Amino acid sequence: MINLYSDTQTRPSDGMRRAIATADVGDEQRFADPTTVRLQDRVAELLGQEAGLFLPTGTMCNQIAFRLHARPGGDELILHRTAHPIIAEAGGPAWNAGLMIHALDGEGGIFTADQVRAAIRPGTRYFPRSRVVSVEQTTNMGGGRVWPLDAVHDVLDAAREHGLRTHLDGARLMNAVVASGVSAAEYAGGFDTAWVDFTKGLGAPVGAVLCGSRALIEEAWRWKQQMGGAFRQSGIVAAGCLYALDHNVERLAEDHANARLLADGLAELGCDVVAPETNIVIFAAPDIRAIRKHSAEPSACGFVEAMERHGVELSGAPDGRVRAVTHLDVDRAAVEEALQTARGVLLA
Repeated sequence: MINLYSDTQTRPSDGMRRAIATADVGDEQRFADPTTVRLQDRVAELLGQEAGLFLPTGTMCNQIAFRLHARPGGDELILHRTAHPIIAEAGGPAWNAGLMIHALDGEGGIFTADQVRAAIRPGTRYFPRSRVVSVEQTTNMGGGRVWPLDAVHDVLDAAREHGLRTHLDGARLMNAVVASGVSAAEYAGGFDTAWVDFTKGLGAPVGAVLCGSRALIEEAWRWKQQMGGAFRQSGIVAAGCLYALDHNVERLAEDHANARLLADGLAELGCDVVAPETNIVIFAAPDIRAIRKHSAEPSACGFVEAMERHGVELSGAPDGRVRAVTHLDVDRAAVEEALQTARGVLLA
C-alpha cells in the first residue's frame, strides 16, 4: 500500500527506534526526565520563546493554548474556516475553553490583517469579546500553503492593536521553514503561544511541544494535569522528537519535490490541482462514475475508493476534493507508482 493519506502515517526509522530504546529517562512531572527537558528547551529556543511543554499531540497544544488565552463569559476565537481547530478537534475550543468561533475566508487558508480588524467585535455588552487570533502554518486544507512572513507580521500587528492574544498552530511549521528559508523563530517568536509537531513530516510516533512565556507555560502545566496528567518517563518518546530535529528537518525538501511531481502528474491526467508549496496536494479528480459507466468497476466508486482498491491511500477534503500528502515513508518511486495507478483508474 502506498500511503498518501497523511504525513501522520509515518513510522519511526531504525535510527529513531534506537534513540528511543536508549533514552535517558526520569519523572517528567518532577522535571527529572533529562530527555524531555532537553527537548522542551531546544524547541523553545527554536521557536524564539521562553519555555516549552511536551504534549502528546498538536490538538492538545491548541486546546491548552486556547484555555490559556480565553476568559469565561463569551470570548471569541478568530481563525480560518478550514483551520484544524474547526474541522478536526471535535468542537474543542467551545468545550475546553468556552470560545465562540469567528471563521474567516481566505485563499489557501490564509487571511489578512484587514480581515482580522473587520472581525473584531464592538466593545459592547451585546457581542462576544474578540480574544484570540490563530494562524495555521502551513495551511492544511489550504494545500500546504506557507504564510508569508509579512502576512504573519501584519496579522500580529492587527491583533496587538486591539489587545488580542495570538496563537500559532505549527503542525507543519518546519515544512514552511524548509520551503521558505525563514527560520522557525522568525515565524513563531511574535506569537503569545506557538507549537511544533513531530508526528507528521518529522516522523516521530508521538509528540508536540507548546511554547510561550515562562508564566504561560507554568499555567499550561495546570491544564495538562487537568486534561490527562503527566507522562512519567516521557523521554522514551521525547527522544524520537529530538532525533527528528537532528535528522528529519532538511529532508522535508524531498517531500516537497515529490509533492510537485505528484501534482504535475495529476494535472496531466486532467485533475484540477492546487500547485503545492510544500507536501500537501489538493485536487479535484474527474468524475470516474462517468468514466467507469461501461466498466466492470462499481459505478458509484469514487476516485479515492478506486485508488485504495488498487493500493494507494488518499484522503478526502471537506469540500469534496482529494488530499494527498507526501512524507518520508513515500519516496519518488512510490509517487511514480501512485501516478501510474491514477492513470489506470482515470484512463482505463
